[in-house]
Amino acid sequence: MALLKSCVRSGRNVFAVILRREFHKTAPALVQVTVRDALTQAMDEELERDERVFLLGEEVAQYDGAYKVSRGLWKKYGDKRIIDTPITEMGFAGIAVGSAMAGLRPICEFMTFNFSMQAIDQIINSAAKTSYMSAGLQSVPIVFRGPNGHSAGVAAQHSQCFAAWYGHCPGLKVLSPWSAEDAKGLLKAAIRDDNPVVFLENELLYGVAFEVSEEAQSKDFVVPIGKAKVERQGTRITLVSHSRYVGHCLDAAAVLAKEGIECEVINLRSIRPLDMETIESSVAKTNHLVTVEGGWPQFGVGAEICARIMEGPAFNYLDAPVIRVTGVDIPMPYAKILEDNSVPQIKDIIFSVKKSLNI
Repeated sequence: MALLKSCVRSGRNVFAVILRREFHKTAPALVQVTVRDALTQAMDEELERDERVFLLGEEVAQYDGAYKVSRGLWKKYGDKRIIDTPITEMGFAGIAVGSAMAGLRPICEFMTFNFSMQAIDQIINSAAKTSYMSAGLQSVPIVFRGPNGHSAGVAAQHSQCFAAWYGHCPGLKVLSPWSAEDAKGLLKAAIRDDNPVVFLENELLYGVAFEVSEEAQSKDFVVPIGKAKVERQGTRITLVSHSRYVGHCLDAAAVLAKEGIECEVINLRSIRPLDMETIESSVAKTNHLVTVEGGWPQFGVGAEICARIMEGPAFNYLDAPVIRVTGVDIPMPYAKILEDNSVPQIKDIIFSVKKSLNI
C-alpha cells in the first residue's frame, strides 16, 4: 500500500517499479560451459599456476588436440610446455612417467584410451607400482587423460570403457567426470595429486554445455577425489552411474517421476577410490539399487558395487536384488542400430527400475 501511494504521488508506474524490484531480486544466470572448455580451463590454470606442469601427446600442440581440448595452449605456453609426440604411446607415456619421477607434473593425453593399451606397462608397472615399491619415497605425479568408452560409429577398437580395468589396479586413482564442473574440478585435483591418476573423459560429452556455478569459475576450485555427488534426491530407488550415463539416469528419473517414482541419482565421479559411504547411505533410504555403466558386465564397476553392498551393512536395507544395467557383452559393432542396442538406453534404465520395484 505504501508503494502504491508513493507511485501515485510521484506519477510513476507501479507495475514498472514492482517489475524492476523483482528483476533485481532474481539470481544471476549461471554461466554455461562445455566439458571441452572446462578441461581446457583446468589445464590452462594449472599450467599457469605451476611451471612443473606440462602436456604431451599426439597432436596436442600445433593442431590444438584431436578433440580441441588443448586449444590455444601451445600458442600461450610454447614448445617446452605443450609437446607434440610421435604416434608411439609406449614411448611418450614412458617419457611422461620418467619426468614425473624426476619432479615434473606431466599430463599425458591419449587420443583414445583404447590406445593406452600400447602403454599399459608404463601405466601399471612403472607409474602405479613405484610408490609402493619405493616404500613411499618416490612419487609419480602424472595424469593420463583422454576419451574413454564408446563414441559414435567408431566400432570395436575405439569403443571400450576402461574404468573397470584401471579401477582394478592399486596405485592408481581413476576419475570419470560427467558435468563441466566435474571435468574442471577433478582435472585440477588430479594434476595437483602426487599419485598417478587415470582421467577418463567421454568424447560424446565434449560439446555438451552445463551450467557452472560461480564457485567453479574460480582458479582455486577443485573437486575432492573419492567423493561422489548426489545429482538428484529421491526416496524410492537409487541409481548409481558415472560419465555420460549419469545424464541417462537423470533423464530416466524425470520420466519415472511423472509416474510417482522418485529416483535418487548418484554421480560416482571417482572410480578408485570408490565412495561407498554415499551409495550405502542412499540405499539405506531407498532400499533399492540399480547401477548403470557403458562398460561390459563381467567384473565391471557395477559388479564391484554389488559385491561391496552384499559384504557391507547396506545389504540389510535392500528389499530387492541389485540390478546392473551395462553394455552388451560383445565388442562394439559398427552399424548404428547395433551400436544403439549394445549400450544402455534410457528405456533400459526405466525397465530395470520397474523390475527392481516389481511394478
